[in-house]
Amino acid sequence: MKTNKLYILLIVIIFLGCSQELEMITPTPDPDPDPDPPLSGAANFSKFVAVGNSLTAGYQAGALFNEGQENSLPKIMNDMFSMISGATGGGAFNQPDIDSELGFFGIDPGSGTVLGRLLLQGDPPIPTPQPGGNIPGAYTGDKSALNNFGVPGILLGQALIPDTGNPASPFYNGLWARFASVPGVKSILEDALAAQPTFFLLWLGNNDVLGYAVGGAVAEDLPIFTDPAAFDFLYQALLGAFLLADPDVKGVVCNIPGITSIPFFTTVPWNSIPLDAATAGALNVGLAPVNGAFDGLVLAGLLSQADADSRKMSYVEGANPVLLVDEDLENLGPKFDILVGAGFMTAEQQAGVEPFLQSRQANSGDLIPLTSASVLGVELAPNVIQGVSFPLSDEYVLTADEITSINDRIDAFNTTIKNAADANSRVAYVDINSQFAALAGDRTAEDELLIDGSIAPPFALFSEDGVHPNSRGYALAAKWIIMAINTEFGAVVPEPNLADYDGTALPIQ
Repeated sequence: MKTNKLYILLIVIIFLGCSQELEMITPTPDPDPDPDPPLSGAANFSKFVAVGNSLTAGYQAGALFNEGQENSLPKIMNDMFSMISGATGGGAFNQPDIDSELGFFGIDPGSGTVLGRLLLQGDPPIPTPQPGGNIPGAYTGDKSALNNFGVPGILLGQALIPDTGNPASPFYNGLWARFASVPGVKSILEDALAAQPTFFLLWLGNNDVLGYAVGGAVAEDLPIFTDPAAFDFLYQALLGAFLLADPDVKGVVCNIPGITSIPFFTTVPWNSIPLDAATAGALNVGLAPVNGAFDGLVLAGLLSQADADSRKMSYVEGANPVLLVDEDLENLGPKFDILVGAGFMTAEQQAGVEPFLQSRQANSGDLIPLTSASVLGVELAPNVIQGVSFPLSDEYVLTADEITSINDRIDAFNTTIKNAADANSRVAYVDINSQFAALAGDRTAEDELLIDGSIAPPFALFSEDGVHPNSRGYALAAKWIIMAINTEFGAVVPEPNLADYDGTALPIQ
C-alpha cells in the first residue's frame, strides 16, 4: 500500500484555488468626499480600557508577538479614537508588551527548542511553528498605565478572581501573572477598574466553549465548557462592575463566534483522503474482515443491519471520508466478547476489530479540526494509516451531536451577552457571530480589497492558527465595533482601512 502522508488534500485545495498576489478591486468614487469631522458623541474616549482574552490581547498565529500586539483589536480601535480631540492620551495605548519577534508557541518535545509563531511553510503549505521563540517574561513597564487587559486563555470567571495570578491555584494563568499589579492578590477586573476607564471594550466568553471545541469535545465535565447559568451570573457581575464603578462610563461588548465560522474547524474537508484506484482497492481488501465481523454481529442478532452498514468502510478512487472514532456510537466490544465466547470468533479475529469498536467514516455533518493535519495520514505501522485504515481518535473530530451541543452553548452565552447589553443604554452590542458567519460563506470586497474567512493568502482574514484573525482581520473587527459605537452613541469615529494592515503571510519554502 502507498504510505505517503495523505493529510493535506485540505490545504492543497485551498492554495491551488487562489492567486498568491494581493488582489484589489476597481475603486469606486467616494460617495462622501467631505465626511463629518471625528466626534465622540455621547461617549468619552479619554481613557479607553479593554478586557478580554486572546482576541483582545493581539494574539495571532498561535502566539503573542510584537507585530500581533501592535495590531491588536483595541490598539486599532484606539488609533481611530485618537483622531478625536481629547481621546486616550493623544493616541497612547499601553499594552503589556511581550518584546519578542516570534513570541511563544511552545517547546519542541524532541529538541527542547523554544518555538515561536506559526507561519505557512512547505509544499503543500501547512501552519508550522518557527524556531527562535521566547518564553514570556515578566512585564517590566508601568503596570498602572496599562489600557489592554486582554489575557490569552482565560475563562470568563478568571477575570473576576485573584487566583488567576496565583501559581498555586488551578486557575493560574502565567500570561496574567506577568503583568498583574499584585499577582495572586489583584484580579483582572480590579486592575482594569483601577485604570479608571471612561470607555471600555469587553469581549470575553470565547474560551468558555472554544477550549472544549478545540479539544474535540472530550472534556465536557471540565470548566472549559461553562454551564450557561454560571456564565450568565458571571457575565452580569463583570459588566455590572464596570457600570457601577462610574455612572458616566460607557462601553461596547461583543458576542461569541460560532465554530463553523472559523477556519480551524472548516479548513480540513471531511472527505480529505485522496486515493488512487490501486490504494483504494487494497484498503477494501484489507478491511474486508472488519466489515465481515460487523455482518457477523447482525447474523447473531446482536446488531441491526443499518448500524452495521453505517460502520462499514469503503474506499474509491478520488476523495474519501476520514475514518474516525465516534464516541456516541455503541461500543461493540461486549458484543464481540459474546461471539468469542460462543466460538464464532477467535481471539485473533477479535484483536483485528479492536480499533473499530466505535468507528465510522466521516460525513458532511462532521468537522475535522486543523490540528488533525499533524496526525491525519501518518503511518502508525506498516499499512496502518491514521484516518484511513486506523480511525482518527475522538479528540481530533467533532461529530454532528458534539457540534449541536457546542452551538447550543454558544447560543446560550450570546443570549446572555445581548440581554445584558440591551438592558443598559450605556452599552453598545456587536454581533461578531453573524459577521464571522457571513465571512465564512463567500469572498467579498471591503476597502477595495477582496477578503474571505480563510487562512489562505492573499484573501485571508484569519491567521495561521485558524482561530484568531490576522492584523487585517482585527482591523475588520474594529470596523464592525466602531460602526456599533457610532450608531449607539451618536459618535463619528473614523473606521480603519483594511489596506493599511497586513494579511496572512505567503508560504515560505
